[in-house]
Amino acid sequence: MEMHQIRYFLAVSETLNLTKAAERCNVTQPSLSRAIKALETELGGELLLRERALSHLTELGQRMLPMLRQCYESALTAKMVAASIREGEAAPLSVAVSRTVALRPFTMMLRELSRAFPGLQLQLRRGTGAEVAEYLKQGTAELAIAGPLDEPWSRLDAFPLFEEPFHLVVNRTHRLAGRNRVEFRDLASETLLINTECEMVEELKARLEANGIVDTATHQVATQEDLLALLDANLGVAIIPDGASATNGFRRIPLMRLELARTVSVYTVAGRRRAVACATLLNLLRAADWSFDVRTAQQGRAH
Repeated sequence: MEMHQIRYFLAVSETLNLTKAAERCNVTQPSLSRAIKALETELGGELLLRERALSHLTELGQRMLPMLRQCYESALTAKMVAASIREGEAAPLSVAVSRTVALRPFTMMLRELSRAFPGLQLQLRRGTGAEVAEYLKQGTAELAIAGPLDEPWSRLDAFPLFEEPFHLVVNRTHRLAGRNRVEFRDLASETLLINTECEMVEELKARLEANGIVDTATHQVATQEDLLALLDANLGVAIIPDGASATNGFRRIPLMRLELARTVSVYTVAGRRRAVACATLLNLLRAADWSFDVRTAQQGRAH
């Protein structure tokens, strides 16, 4: 499988027209057709149904498209990385991260990126879900990591990384700290700590109301750091994502019937040229074994 074959196929998938695809790739139509035919032979089936005015992808073509696109982008990224290392170029990278997403799970990828690009210049921004989306729109962030973004912008590409469950978290000296599980009714007399900037805050409030937790006292904060500080002072209890409470100062307890989790994704802008450092980090994040990280976290809680 050669890269020019994949490039030609991607051009056809976008134009659905052999003539236009050939013009885009700066080759003759017969050359483009031969290359795609060779690719089909290698993959063992037709990728394209050829029609005069409008070609379209077969079922095999549709299934292979995401993988071939990723293969092509990875190859381009590898070439750019090699060139960057040879030339010793500076590699600026602006990344936005939701205020409620812990950075810890991503530091290994950042270390790998730093080794690949000695000239890496990382600019890390924090923000709410709305702010993260705005950073991407304005171009002040090339890549973002966040939970679900309530953003209808059609150019926003989301690549899911892992599911992060929510648990009840209390101070280790709290009366509930010795429990193996907690019911919603146990929270009726507690003060709840609510992070109003969390992407899942409305879903959390809906779960509380559905389980009879309506008039409970609350402390509302706007940052995860402030919420953890109030937890540390034993001024309430909180229902927060697992990664936010990864410290020995707190106790995570399953809250029965909560069934709340969020999908943490990496976001980019479709059609916008990615700098080499951005493309490399995106590939690292998408290729990581996040299920291993989740299992390790669960085992750590069990012990």
